Formats: sequence, structure tokens, C-alpha cells
Amino acid sequence: MNANPALLSLSEIATQAHEKIQQDFKDINPVIGVMQGMRKMGIPADVMTIDCLGSTKRILVVLHDEMPDIIRFQYTFSDQDPSDDYQQRVSAEVTSETIYAWIVEYFGHKSLI
Repeated sequence: MNANPALLSLSEIATQAHEKIQQDFKDINPVIGVMQGMRKMGIPADVMTIDCLGSTKRILVVLHDEMPDIIRFQYTFSDQDPSDDYQQRVSAEVTSETIYAWIVEYFGHKSLI
């Protein structure tokens, strides 16, 4: 993967969150994907998806080159087009605990975060 440092860092953080999810929950097994296809279409951004295959729930994370210190994300579904309604966080504030909480909140077990 010929990725920018922000994407590599986010991938590492997501991997840590994934490992903890698998330790803590037998019924949540997210699938994490990284895509750079937007660049091929001329959009200077990278995408990370975190999918729950059983429910088609998806956390869509977008890193735009024009906003290097911001992570944009939304809770959506893998079988639907995403909306234009993104939440955003300062990149430095997104840790493995943040992504862990997003997964637990959206994929299930809200009362356990």
C-alpha cells in the first residue's frame, strides 16, 4: 500500500481496536478495509471501512489531503451509498479506544462502553 502517514497511523490504531474487540466480544468481528480508489477518480482522499458483515453496518472513515488534521466519519451501511453527513474529529484525538468505542456503540453492546 502506497499510503500517506496519516492512513498508516489510522490503520495501526484500527488494528489495535480490532484486537481488543476480538478479545472482549465473541459476537463482534469487524472487518477493516483500506481503500485508495478515490485517488484514482481524482479525489485526494483515502477511505477506511469498518464493517459488521452480519448486519451490513459500516463505519466509514475518510482522510482528506485538504484536511490533514481531521478525520471525518459516519455510521452507515455497506449496502447503501453514504450520505454527505459526516462527523469529524481532530486526528490526534482518535485513538484505538475511540475506534473501539465507535465499534461497540454502532455494532452493539452500547451499555458496555
